[in-house]
Amino acid sequence: MQNEFLFVGVLLLVALLLPAGGLGLAWLLRPHKPNALKKTAYECGIETIGETWVQFKVSYYIYALIFVVFDVEAVFLFPWAVAYNQLPLYALLEVSIFIAILVFALAYAWRKGALKWI
Repeated sequence: MQNEFLFVGVLLLVALLLPAGGLGLAWLLRPHKPNALKKTAYECGIETIGETWVQFKVSYYIYALIFVVFDVEAVFLFPWAVAYNQLPLYALLEVSIFIAILVFALAYAWRKGALKWI
């Protein structure tokens, strides 16, 4: 049992040290030539005019989040649909529960008005 934990510990240590070592090596080998021109804001090649802080409506983020949720639903349902003939009967019950949860989520978002493009 301890041997398995030791393996997981060594694997975790390697997983932490490899990216940290790569980032540290890149930091040591990078060219460091500070310049005032490099520190200026660059936006599409032109200087910004006026207020550069733009606030976006939160409804855009909610709409995108709902899209991602239902896109992931399609990713989960596709393998189930491909293997439908080989699945036992309880798989139909499980996918029915999954779809019911998603329909409930869609009804909730619709009722809250998250799907209205304002």
